[in-house]
Amino acid sequence: MIAEADAPALVRLLAKGFPERTADYWSHALETLAHRDAPEGYPRMGYLLEHDGAPVGVILMIFTRVGAEKIRCNISSWYVEESYRGYASLLIAAAVRLKDVTYINTSPAPHTWRVIEAQGFRRYCNGQMLAIPALAPWTANARVKIFDADRDYGGSLSTQECALLAAHAERGCLSLIVHEKREAHPFVFLPRRVLKGLVPTQQMIYCRSLADFQRFAGPLGRELLRRGHPTVLLDATEKIPGLFGIYLHDRGPKYFKGPERPRLGDLAFSESVLFGP
Repeated sequence: MIAEADAPALVRLLAKGFPERTADYWSHALETLAHRDAPEGYPRMGYLLEHDGAPVGVILMIFTRVGAEKIRCNISSWYVEESYRGYASLLIAAAVRLKDVTYINTSPAPHTWRVIEAQGFRRYCNGQMLAIPALAPWTANARVKIFDADRDYGGSLSTQECALLAAHAERGCLSLIVHEKREAHPFVFLPRRVLKGLVPTQQMIYCRSLADFQRFAGPLGRELLRRGHPTVLLDATEKIPGLFGIYLHDRGPKYFKGPERPRLGDLAFSESVLFGP
């Protein structure tokens, strides 16, 4: 397993394997993993492959408790130096050996799709939709407000949801609540840029279900538009009915392996949130 003392060497290895990212990015990622509140009994940072005391392979892992008993792990940044690629399968096999954990890969490079499928991973998301939710109809009695960690939402939000919204807001996400009568519906968005970095957007990170977003797309979209974000990027298997926008097949597909198929609309505590887009 990775220890904090391995960080300097791993920063150099990750910067070599992913040259589009800076050394500062990887330093931040490793520091975040080392100090986050991860589930007890699971690797805090991930695994490495060593030769003569030096790392030649790495896989970062983000373990998160989902609900009372379920554990999810976001596998990230898997890289093995070319001379040691023959051992890459041993590294991933060691990383995904726990039968009670649902492993997800949210950012696989296209050239790795067949490899991870051969390792037993299955797709649960085929693409993404870039939507303009402000064009959706208004929802009666729906009001959109910023989540307030000091407010008592009663039974409308669970303790875990309140903690999730607060933690994501601290990391630069936009945590919103749609109030409808006496109910509170949570949503979390992450600022991103798409279409070669030309278009600012908000990526859907968390909602209870995509049906909730479809239902409240109008008021949410108008609030986001007021904040300078006309579009929302959503994981989807096809064009979402009732939303105006374009569906991008094979853009951002996501894979899983384990006991429970992940649902769309939940990327809480994933690499894009913890490490940065």
